[in-house]
Amino acid sequence: MTDGQRVQIEYCTQCRWLPRAAWLAQELLTTFEAELTELSLKPGTGGVFVVRVNDEVVWDRREQGFPEPTAVKRLVRDRVAPGKPLGHSERSS
Repeated sequence: MTDGQRVQIEYCTQCRWLPRAAWLAQELLTTFEAELTELSLKPGTGGVFVVRVNDEVVWDRREQGFPEPTAVKRLVRDRVAPGKPLGHSERSS
């Protein structure tokens, strides 16, 4: 395991997206509790909803729309725990 795996979710306070950001944070912390050393919520404005892993933007609402948790989990997994199975959320329907 690599030390210092950090995730940041920046969300728009004007749009009241804190509940969405907090829910996504909970999903990521539950999935990657052993891999992440930090997960932060960063208040922003102007419609921002961005997920970063170690300062690298992996999801930006302005370019990709609102993320499905499974999509974000895959992107985070690929950076912090390559090869880690995501279980039922990774199976195609």
